[in-house]
Amino acid sequence: MLIFQLAIILLASKLAGDISVRLGQPSVLGKLLIGIVLGPNLLGLVTNTDVLQEISQIGVILLMFIAGLETDTEEFKRTGKASGYVGVAGIIVPFGLGYLAGILLNQSPLEASFLGLLLSATSVSISVQALKEMGKLKSREGTTILGAAVIDDVLVIIALAFLMSMAGGDVNLGMIVVKKVVFFAAALLLAWKAVPWILKKFAPLRVTETVITAALIICFGYAYLAEYAGVAAIIGAYIAGVAISLTNYKHEVFEKVETIGYSIFVPVFFTSIGVTVQFQGISSSIGLIVILSLLAIATKLAGSAIGARLAGFKWRSSLAIGAAMVSRGEVALIIAAIGQESGLLSAEMFAVIVVVVLVTTIVTPPMMKLFFSEKSAPAAAHHSAE
Repeated sequence: MLIFQLAIILLASKLAGDISVRLGQPSVLGKLLIGIVLGPNLLGLVTNTDVLQEISQIGVILLMFIAGLETDTEEFKRTGKASGYVGVAGIIVPFGLGYLAGILLNQSPLEASFLGLLLSATSVSISVQALKEMGKLKSREGTTILGAAVIDDVLVIIALAFLMSMAGGDVNLGMIVVKKVVFFAAALLLAWKAVPWILKKFAPLRVTETVITAALIICFGYAYLAEYAGVAAIIGAYIAGVAISLTNYKHEVFEKVETIGYSIFVPVFFTSIGVTVQFQGISSSIGLIVILSLLAIATKLAGSAIGARLAGFKWRSSLAIGAAMVSRGEVALIIAAIGQESGLLSAEMFAVIVVVVLVTTIVTPPMMKLFFSEKSAPAAAHHSAE
């Protein structure tokens, strides 16, 4: 059954991606939407199995690893301040208005705080794909978005730990912060010393594809350590990619990982997002879904754009950056699951949040296309005038 599902996913995602591009949208939009069509809500050809979820997890890890390999580290250093502004402002605005929405929905202050935190999360895995397709991943905006995502993830997870400790959970906030500090310190040290050494030692081994195997060991090792430290696995994979991008093996690793990732794992990740969503039993909550979706999109767009504007970007670039931060993706789903387990999120509200997360993920690519194409329009006019 799994083999049949993989064949269906790969065929449908490539065709849907092509149709999306022909309609003037990033291919990732078609891949997300085809998941809903293939899933239990419509055709029922693909079911959300544990194995499919594991393949999907490898897909998003490889996607962020490739983004790390493509990162311009000099540009990354230059955009550090901008990433900080975007990351922090992109949390403050959604958290504040999310909290207010929770209070208006008659939630307790703790539940309302959790809703605000949920709306503060971001996952740029979808945005990375859209940036790649538009040729913007290495731009100042693209680098700012990736840096802001790292900052957003760390701050939201620390805030979540603080909230869980207030909710009476067995949470040691100091320990959580220490684990994150240790992870980032170890990640930087390994990137400096261990990563080049591992690649150099593996390269001469008398077996096939030694360099690429070493690179994948580093990627999965970083992802595991990040998850163990309470940071998202995708952040660890991204840092691993950046570390390898500083070595002489960058181009060889990039070409082969891209082939591995985009031939099977990444399409499964994009399509499985649509497959996982359940629309049964939420008809009574349509109004709430619409309101929270609009709130989620507007607050992240506005907050991140304000942060980018404060960092010196023009308004169009700021809105393009804001649009890229809108997708909540798997990070918000993980937080929502934690909230449901701890009683801070009801089963009904959890179902609503899952659909809201899907909406934010689907609207991100077309919004980015809109703002980034607007941004490049004057430049194109200028070139044609020449």
